[in-house]
Amino acid sequence: MQELISVFKALSDETRLKMLKVFQKGEICVCDLVSVLDTSQPRISFHLNVLKEAGLIKDRKQGKWVHYSIDDSDMFRRFLVLSAMEKIPDGAMTEDFSRLKKVLTVKNKSRCG
Repeated sequence: MQELISVFKALSDETRLKMLKVFQKGEICVCDLVSVLDTSQPRISFHLNVLKEAGLIKDRKQGKWVHYSIDDSDMFRRFLVLSAMEKIPDGAMTEDFSRLKKVLTVKNKSRCG
């Protein structure tokens, strides 16, 4: 029962819902989430920890960077995330997606340059 409570608790916060919506666009690191959601690194890290403990996201280390994405290994959790994300219109995150596009453009240019 505690596991179920932690999942719904993780889904009950606006910032965490926004993070999951961003993760639908692909894997992203903490520093990029800070820019995209225009908030502090400690706050982002706190929310990432809640999502990870609930089993909704997974992480991957690459050098000194940690990249996060939706964990789709559990069908129940994946279904809940997809259902919640379906209810959030992209228009509700226009500014966030605009910042995400800028962040990814800068990253891609630095990799190719």
